[in-house]
Amino acid sequence: MPERSPAHGIDPRGPRVAAGITSLLLLVDVFLALTGLASSAALPAASVSERMQDPAFLLLGAIAFLFLWGVLSPRTAPWGVLFRTVIAPRLSPPAEREDPRPPRFAQGVGLVVSLTGLLLQLAGVPWGLTAAAAAAFVAAFLNAVFGLCLGCQMYLVLQRAGLVGRARPRLP
Repeated sequence: MPERSPAHGIDPRGPRVAAGITSLLLLVDVFLALTGLASSAALPAASVSERMQDPAFLLLGAIAFLFLWGVLSPRTAPWGVLFRTVIAPRLSPPAEREDPRPPRFAQGVGLVVSLTGLLLQLAGVPWGLTAAAAAAFVAAFLNAVFGLCLGCQMYLVLQRAGLVGRARPRLP
């Protein structure tokens, strides 16, 4: 079944598995940020090169790349491929499927939050990367453990407002 078609939908367990892996990566990133340059008073005095070499910056950059991959090509994103090829065949079919657009939007929200943390680090803002990684961790953790996708909820609010997810009539 095509994963892009809302009529067919996606297995809702896939995004939760991806959120679980992402939350583990973000937890490591928060730890690295708390113990490294990102949360240090020395950050403003550090050069841009030193800020970019901080392990927390590098890991958050990799996580941002994974979010970008999930937005641009969800079918080839690593956690989706892992779920479809290794995990899903061992599970019973899902009771119901869900629209793939909200989880994809949530990946975009994760990308924006991660990029914000990276930009704050480059600008020399102490605790900026730490706060962004922690916020992304909380969102990913809520999705993985409780099935509460904050980005998906944002999508639904924006959809009700008519800002996303519906074709708009063209003006003459």
